[in-house]
Amino acid sequence: MIKLFYIEDEPSLGKIVADSLRTRNFEVLHLEDGKDAIEHYKEYDPDICVLDVMLPSIDGFSIAKQLRALNKNIPLIFLTAKNQSEDVIEGFKVGGNDYIRKPFSMEELIVRIHNLLHLTNSFHSFSQKNENEINIGKYIFSHLKQELHIDSEIKRLSYRESQLLKMLVENIGDVVQRKDILDVLWGDDSFFNSRNLDVYITKLREYLKKDETVEIITLKAVGYRVVLK
Repeated sequence: MIKLFYIEDEPSLGKIVADSLRTRNFEVLHLEDGKDAIEHYKEYDPDICVLDVMLPSIDGFSIAKQLRALNKNIPLIFLTAKNQSEDVIEGFKVGGNDYIRKPFSMEELIVRIHNLLHLTNSFHSFSQKNENEINIGKYIFSHLKQELHIDSEIKRLSYRESQLLKMLVENIGDVVQRKDILDVLWGDDSFFNSRNLDVYITKLREYLKKDETVEIITLKAVGYRVVLK
Protein backbone atom coordinates (compact mmCIF):
# COMPACT_ATOMS: atom_id res chain seq x y z
CA MET A 1 0.00 0.00 0.00
CA ILE A 2 1.33 3.43 -0.99
CA LYS A 3 1.65 5.92 1.89
CA LEU A 4 0.74 9.40 0.68
CA PHE A 5 1.25 12.66 2.57
CA TYR A 6 -1.35 15.16 1.35
CA ILE A 7 -1.74 18.82 2.34
CA GLU A 8 -4.80 20.67 1.02
CA ASP A 9 -6.56 23.50 2.86
CA GLU A 10 -9.90 23.27 1.03
CA PRO A 11 -11.78 20.85 3.34
CA SER A 12 -14.25 19.53 0.78
CA LEU A 13 -11.67 19.00 -1.95
CA GLY A 14 -9.20 17.49 0.49
CA LYS A 15 -11.77 14.99 1.78
CA ILE A 16 -12.87 13.97 -1.70
CA VAL A 17 -9.32 13.40 -2.90
CA ALA A 18 -8.20 11.59 0.28
CA ASP A 19 -11.28 9.33 0.36
CA SER A 20 -10.94 8.54 -3.35
CA LEU A 21 -7.30 7.58 -2.93
CA ARG A 22 -8.10 5.36 0.05
CA THR A 23 -10.57 3.39 -2.07
CA ARG A 24 -7.75 2.77 -4.55
CA ASN A 25 -5.27 1.15 -2.19
CA PHE A 26 -3.58 4.27 -0.85
CA GLU A 27 -2.92 5.08 2.79
CA VAL A 28 -3.41 8.83 3.15
CA LEU A 29 -2.46 11.36 5.82
CA HIS A 30 -4.37 14.54 4.99
CA LEU A 31 -3.57 17.90 6.61
CA GLU A 32 -5.38 21.19 6.04
CA ASP A 33 -2.53 23.42 7.27
CA GLY A 34 1.20 23.33 6.69
CA LYS A 35 2.08 24.59 10.17
CA ASP A 36 3.16 21.23 11.66
CA ALA A 37 3.82 19.49 8.35
CA ILE A 38 7.41 18.51 9.05
CA GLU A 39 6.66 16.84 12.38
CA HIS A 40 3.79 14.89 10.80
CA TYR A 41 6.04 13.92 7.90
CA LYS A 42 8.72 12.53 10.22
CA GLU A 43 6.17 10.43 12.11
CA TYR A 44 4.32 9.22 9.02
CA ASP A 45 7.33 8.46 6.78
CA PRO A 46 5.39 8.52 3.48
CA ASP A 47 6.31 7.18 0.05
CA ILE A 48 5.21 10.36 -1.76
CA CYS A 49 4.00 13.90 -0.94
CA VAL A 50 1.25 15.89 -2.67
CA LEU A 51 1.30 19.55 -1.61
CA ASP A 52 -1.07 22.39 -2.39
CA VAL A 53 0.93 25.56 -3.06
CA MET A 54 -1.35 28.06 -1.32
CA LEU A 55 -1.74 27.05 2.34
CA PRO A 56 -2.36 28.76 5.69
CA SER A 57 0.66 29.52 7.89
CA ILE A 58 3.29 28.28 5.42
CA ASP A 59 3.11 27.76 1.65
CA GLY A 60 3.80 24.51 -0.18
CA PHE A 61 7.10 25.74 -1.65
CA SER A 62 8.49 26.45 1.83
CA ILE A 63 7.36 23.03 3.06
CA ALA A 64 9.03 21.40 0.06
CA LYS A 65 12.35 23.08 0.88
CA GLN A 66 12.23 21.62 4.40
CA LEU A 67 11.24 18.19 3.10
CA ARG A 68 14.12 18.25 0.62
CA ALA A 69 16.55 19.04 3.43
CA LEU A 70 15.29 15.95 5.27
CA ASN A 71 15.04 13.63 2.29
CA LYS A 72 16.37 14.66 -1.10
CA ASN A 73 14.70 11.67 -2.79
CA ILE A 74 11.10 11.88 -1.53
CA PRO A 75 8.81 12.36 -4.57
CA LEU A 76 6.94 15.71 -4.48
CA ILE A 77 3.91 16.74 -6.51
CA PHE A 78 2.55 20.29 -6.31
CA LEU A 79 -1.12 21.20 -6.76
CA THR A 80 -2.08 24.75 -7.71
CA ALA A 81 -4.93 26.83 -9.02
CA LYS A 82 -2.45 29.29 -10.52
CA ASN A 83 -1.52 29.29 -14.20
CA GLN A 84 1.61 31.44 -14.11
CA SER A 85 4.71 29.76 -15.53
CA GLU A 86 6.74 31.43 -12.76
CA ASP A 87 4.98 29.23 -10.20
CA VAL A 88 5.79 26.10 -12.17
CA ILE A 89 9.45 27.14 -12.37
CA GLU A 90 9.55 27.94 -8.66
CA GLY A 91 8.05 24.54 -7.87
CA PHE A 92 10.82 22.72 -9.71
CA LYS A 93 13.49 24.99 -8.25
CA VAL A 94 12.54 24.02 -4.68
CA GLY A 95 12.65 20.32 -5.52
CA GLY A 96 9.24 19.43 -6.92
CA ASN A 97 9.10 16.47 -9.30
CA ASP A 98 5.72 17.17 -10.87
CA TYR A 99 3.05 19.87 -11.04
CA ILE A 100 -0.73 19.52 -11.48
CA ARG A 101 -3.08 22.44 -12.06
CA LYS A 102 -6.53 22.50 -10.51
CA PRO A 103 -9.09 21.30 -11.37
CA PHE A 104 -7.68 17.83 -12.03
CA SER A 105 -9.15 14.36 -12.38
CA MET A 106 -8.40 11.58 -9.91
CA GLU A 107 -7.22 9.44 -12.83
CA GLU A 108 -4.62 12.04 -13.77
CA LEU A 109 -3.39 12.37 -10.19
CA ILE A 110 -3.12 8.60 -9.71
CA VAL A 111 -1.30 8.07 -13.02
CA ARG A 112 1.19 10.79 -12.13
CA ILE A 113 1.73 9.32 -8.65
CA HIS A 114 2.42 5.82 -10.02
CA ASN A 115 4.70 7.14 -12.77
CA LEU A 116 6.71 9.23 -10.33
CA LEU A 117 7.05 6.35 -7.86
CA HIS A 118 8.15 4.03 -10.67
CA LEU A 119 10.85 6.47 -11.77
CA THR A 120 11.99 7.05 -8.19
CA ASN A 121 12.15 3.34 -7.35
CA SER A 122 14.06 2.59 -10.56
CA PHE A 123 16.63 5.24 -9.66
CA HIS A 124 16.95 3.96 -6.09
CA SER A 125 17.56 0.38 -7.21
CA PHE A 126 20.46 1.67 -9.34
CA SER A 127 22.07 4.02 -6.83
CA GLN A 128 21.01 2.73 -3.41
CA LYS A 129 24.48 1.68 -2.28
CA ASN A 130 26.01 5.08 -3.01
CA GLU A 131 23.04 6.96 -1.57
CA ASN A 132 23.22 5.06 1.71
CA GLU A 133 26.89 5.85 2.38
CA ILE A 134 28.69 9.19 2.33
CA ASN A 135 32.46 9.57 2.56
CA ILE A 136 33.65 12.29 4.96
CA GLY A 137 37.43 12.28 4.83
CA LYS A 138 38.48 8.99 6.46
CA TYR A 139 34.95 8.41 7.76
CA ILE A 140 32.10 6.54 6.11
CA PHE A 141 28.70 7.80 7.17
CA SER A 142 25.61 5.59 6.76
CA HIS A 143 22.63 7.82 7.43
CA LEU A 144 20.09 4.99 7.11
CA LYS A 145 21.89 2.87 9.70
CA GLN A 146 22.75 6.02 11.69
CA GLU A 147 26.39 4.94 11.91
CA LEU A 148 29.74 6.66 11.49
CA HIS A 149 32.65 4.36 10.60
CA ILE A 150 36.38 4.97 10.78
CA ASP A 151 38.87 2.10 10.50
CA SER A 152 37.27 -0.71 12.57
CA GLU A 153 35.39 1.65 14.90
CA ILE A 154 31.64 2.27 14.62
CA LYS A 155 29.91 5.21 16.28
CA ARG A 156 26.14 4.85 16.51
CA LEU A 157 24.27 8.13 16.16
CA SER A 158 20.88 9.24 17.37
CA TYR A 159 18.24 10.05 14.74
CA ARG A 160 18.71 13.80 15.15
CA GLU A 161 22.52 13.54 15.13
CA SER A 162 22.29 11.54 11.92
CA GLN A 163 19.89 13.97 10.25
CA LEU A 164 22.01 16.96 11.23
CA LEU A 165 25.19 15.36 9.92
CA LYS A 166 23.40 14.43 6.70
CA MET A 167 22.28 18.02 6.15
CA LEU A 168 25.84 19.26 6.65
CA VAL A 169 27.77 16.69 4.58
CA GLU A 170 25.36 16.77 1.65
CA ASN A 171 26.43 20.40 1.33
CA ILE A 172 30.18 20.05 1.96
CA GLY A 173 31.90 23.35 1.28
CA ASP A 174 28.63 25.28 1.34
CA VAL A 175 26.97 27.09 4.22
CA VAL A 176 23.91 25.42 5.72
CA GLN A 177 21.77 28.11 7.28
CA ARG A 178 21.26 27.82 11.04
CA LYS A 179 17.59 28.78 10.69
CA ASP A 180 17.01 26.06 8.06
CA ILE A 181 18.49 23.42 10.36
CA LEU A 182 16.33 24.54 13.28
CA ASP A 183 13.16 24.68 11.17
CA VAL A 184 13.72 21.23 9.68
CA LEU A 185 15.02 19.29 12.69
CA TRP A 186 13.38 21.12 15.61
CA GLY A 187 10.38 22.78 14.01
CA ASP A 188 11.29 26.37 14.94
CA ASP A 189 14.27 28.58 15.76
CA SER A 190 13.44 29.33 19.40
CA PHE A 191 16.21 30.12 21.89
CA PHE A 192 15.86 26.71 23.57
CA ASN A 193 16.14 24.83 20.27
CA SER A 194 19.03 27.04 19.22
CA ARG A 195 20.99 26.02 22.32
CA ASN A 196 20.18 22.37 21.58
CA LEU A 197 21.66 22.79 18.11
CA ASP A 198 24.89 24.13 19.64
CA VAL A 199 25.11 20.98 21.77
CA TYR A 200 24.60 18.72 18.74
CA ILE A 201 27.26 20.53 16.72
CA THR A 202 29.70 20.03 19.61
CA LYS A 203 28.86 16.30 19.64
CA LEU A 204 29.46 15.95 15.90
CA ARG A 205 32.81 17.71 16.18
CA GLU A 206 33.77 15.23 18.90
CA TYR A 207 32.72 12.28 16.72
CA LEU A 208 34.77 13.56 13.77
CA LYS A 209 37.94 14.54 15.63
CA LYS A 210 39.90 11.42 14.59
CA ASP A 211 40.33 12.91 11.12
CA GLU A 212 42.03 16.31 11.35
CA THR A 213 41.14 17.07 7.74
CA VAL A 214 37.42 17.27 8.62
CA GLU A 215 36.16 20.47 10.18
CA ILE A 216 32.74 21.94 10.98
CA ILE A 217 33.11 25.71 10.72
CA THR A 218 30.68 28.02 12.53
CA LEU A 219 29.66 31.23 10.82
CA LYS A 220 28.27 33.19 13.73
CA ALA A 221 24.53 33.92 13.48
CA VAL A 222 24.53 32.47 9.95
CA GLY A 223 25.13 28.71 9.93
CA TYR A 224 27.70 25.94 9.49
CA ARG A 225 30.00 24.65 6.80
CA VAL A 226 31.79 21.31 6.61
CA VAL A 227 35.20 21.54 4.96
CA LEU A 228 37.84 18.94 4.10
CA LYS A 229 41.34 20.41 4.42
